[in-house]
Amino acid sequence: MVTLPQLDTALEEPLYRQLYQYYREEILSGRLSRGERIPPTRELAGQLGLNRATVASAYELLETEGLIRGHVGRGSFVEGPGVDVALSPLSWPERLADPLIAETATPALLSSADAISFTSARPADELFPLDEFRASCAEVIGGAQAAEILQLGSPQGFGPLRAHLLGQARRQDQARPADDVIVTSGCQQALDLLQRLLTTAGDTVLVEDPVYPGLRNVFIRAGVRVVGVPVGAQGLDLEALDRLVARERPRLLVVTPNFQNPTGTTLPLPARESLLRMAAGAGLPVVENDIYGELRYQGEALPTLKALDSAGLVVQIKSFSKITFPGLRVGWILAPGIVIERLAELKQWTDLHSDQLSQAVLLRFAESGRLAAHCRRMVEAGAERLRAVLAACERHLPGGSYWTRPQGGMNLWVRLPEPMDASDLLGRAVRENVSYLPGRYFAVGRPDPGAFRLSFAGLTPEKIEKGLRILGSIFEKDRASGRELRRGAPAPAIV
Repeated sequence: MVTLPQLDTALEEPLYRQLYQYYREEILSGRLSRGERIPPTRELAGQLGLNRATVASAYELLETEGLIRGHVGRGSFVEGPGVDVALSPLSWPERLADPLIAETATPALLSSADAISFTSARPADELFPLDEFRASCAEVIGGAQAAEILQLGSPQGFGPLRAHLLGQARRQDQARPADDVIVTSGCQQALDLLQRLLTTAGDTVLVEDPVYPGLRNVFIRAGVRVVGVPVGAQGLDLEALDRLVARERPRLLVVTPNFQNPTGTTLPLPARESLLRMAAGAGLPVVENDIYGELRYQGEALPTLKALDSAGLVVQIKSFSKITFPGLRVGWILAPGIVIERLAELKQWTDLHSDQLSQAVLLRFAESGRLAAHCRRMVEAGAERLRAVLAACERHLPGGSYWTRPQGGMNLWVRLPEPMDASDLLGRAVRENVSYLPGRYFAVGRPDPGAFRLSFAGLTPEKIEKGLRILGSIFEKDRASGRELRRGAPAPAIV
C-alpha cells in the first residue's frame, strides 16, 4: 500500500520537487517494488490538495529517470531502480519548471458533449458562417494574387489588409494623420510585442485589477513590475489611478475601456477624458485593448480612447478573434508610424510575419460584405445570451450575491456572499459537469475569494440557464451546510 507523502509548504523547495524526492527515495530503497501501482495524478492531487500540474511535474521527473512508467488507461507503475541514476538523461521537466505556468495555466477543459463551460471568452462554434467562409477561401485561392499571398511577406502584414484596416480607422476618426497599422498573430502577440518595445525589466506597468491573466503575465514574465488599479462597477477607479501614477511613476498604462475582461464593465465618457488628461500630464503612454468594442448589445457606443486622444498617447489593439474566427489568429495594432516601424523590426525577429492566407481570407470576408452581416448576427446572438445569463443569475444565485451588468462583450463578474469561496466550490461544479474561472486567476494584488468570471458568449441560452441552475444549487447547499469543499479542481487555459 502506498503511503501519502508529507509535504511542507514552508520549505523553499517546490512541492513538485518534494513529491518527486519522496517517491524516488521510496523506490530506490525498495519500499516500493517493481510493478507496484502509484496513485494517478488527479487522484493524488485531490488527496494532497494540490494542483494536478504539481503532481504531473513530479511524475515526469520520475519517468525521465526510469523509476516509473505511465500506461494509458491503467495509471503509473514502479519500474526502477532499473537504471543507473547517475547516468540518467537530462531532466527536461526540471530544467523547464516554471512556477508561473504551474500556478496559472493547467489545461484541463471539460470535454464531454453535455458539459457546460463558462470558462472561455470566445464566440460559439455554431455561429460561424462556414459557407460564407468557404466561399471567401475559394475566391482568394482562385484569385490572381494567390501565389503572392503564399510567398514570404512583410512583417507589418498583408498590404491590402493593412490598407483596409487603416482606411476603416480613418473613416471612424480613430487614426491620427501619422498613424499606421501592423498585423499580429492575435491580441496576445500584440501585447507581447508592445511589452518588448515599451518596457524593460524593472519598469512598472499599471493594469486593471482584476485583469485578463494573459495580459498580466506577459509583463511579469519579462521582469516588469505589474501594479493593479482597482476596477469597480464603472470600470477603472480613476482616483486610485491618479494616486498610483504619482507614486509609482509607471512606464505604461494598459486598459480595456469597453466590456473589460473579466468584469464586463465599460468606462464612461467623462472617465475616458479624465484618464487621457491624467496620462498626458504624466507623459504616460496608454495601450487601449479594444478587442470587445464591436460586441455592444445595449446603449450607445462610446468613442474609444484612440478617437479621443489629441496628444498621440494611445496605442490601440484590436482583433478579429472575438467577432469572427479566433482560430485564424489575426489582430492588429494602430499606433504612430514610428511605433509601428519598431514593432515591425521586433515582429520580424519573432516570426517574420503573420500568416498571409488568413489575412487575405479575412480581407475578402470583409470586402464582400459577409463580415458586416456576420457581425450583425453576432450582436443579435450576444444580446440574447447576455439577457439569458443576467436572468439566470437573478433566478439562481444565492441571496447576497453581486454581479456586473455589462452592455456587451463576453463576460460578467460574480461575487458570492462571504465566506463562500469560488475556488473551493469549483471542484463540486466540475463533478456536475459545469465549470467557471475563480477570481484568483485574474487577481493582480487584490485576491477576491468569493469572485468568479462567467463567460457566456459561447453557450446557448438553454445551456446558460441549466448551468446557472446547477451552480445556484451547489452554492445554496454550501451556504446552508457551511461545509468547506476541497481544492484541486482542474483549471483550463484562459482567454
